[in-house]
Amino acid sequence: MTFLLEILLVIFSTLKDVMPIVLIIFGFQFFILRKPVVNLKRVVIGMIYVILGLSFFLVGLEKALFPLGKLMAQQLTAPEFIRSGMESMDMALDWKEYVWVYIFAAAIGFSTTIAEPSLIAVAIKANDVSGGAIGMWGLRISVAIGVAVGITLGSYRIVTGIPIHYFMIVGYIVVVIQTFFSPKLIIGLAYDSGGVTTSTVTVPLVAALGLGLASTIPGRSTLIDGFGLIAFASLFPIMSVMLYAQLSEWIALRKKRSEKTVIQEKDNAF
Repeated sequence: MTFLLEILLVIFSTLKDVMPIVLIIFGFQFFILRKPVVNLKRVVIGMIYVILGLSFFLVGLEKALFPLGKLMAQQLTAPEFIRSGMESMDMALDWKEYVWVYIFAAAIGFSTTIAEPSLIAVAIKANDVSGGAIGMWGLRISVAIGVAVGITLGSYRIVTGIPIHYFMIVGYIVVVIQTFFSPKLIIGLAYDSGGVTTSTVTVPLVAALGLGLASTIPGRSTLIDGFGLIAFASLFPIMSVMLYAQLSEWIALRKKRSEKTVIQEKDNAF
């Protein structure tokens, strides 16, 4: 009974959050555009599905994924787990000893990004608009790799205690430099890819990982060191998507030059 009440409260909260969007859309449709909504029944049913889906998804995150991410972080940083292979339990821990934390961070970053609904939606639209020039899986995998690298580096920052602004300054300098050399077609999409990663699937698990690491690693502040992983999850996909476009362009150019060379050799042979 308590669980059902929690679900109803989440549905009501989701409805309250979605209602401003509904009012704006229908307000513009009826009072500004002054046109009826096409397939109104279908649109209403779709909105009901969205509200129910978001509600159940949020309940699942709160009951399963969020606690699981925090629990995994606590277990991976537990002294008895890290020091199990050491000769002495009194040895000081080095950042290299947290290798399983880095592996887990990379895996959780990659998997949550692949499952991110907002990224799937952006990939589908990018594929449609570009006429197939931008592959759905190519975009999703490149973003996922960027998030995996970012979360791993962010976990390393928490373990070592290095201030976050050093990473952010260097990261955005790299992004600005990449922007000048990347294909113009991909720049806007790359910057948007950094935003779509901070959504319903990635944020809860990444935040739980950061808070779990900060709360179990000696000398770390949960407030100061626990947050900031999401910034890494937003920054590094921008780099990875532009790098993916640059590599694709380089491979296509190399292939074109190779084909041109073969044609010239054939012409010279005749």
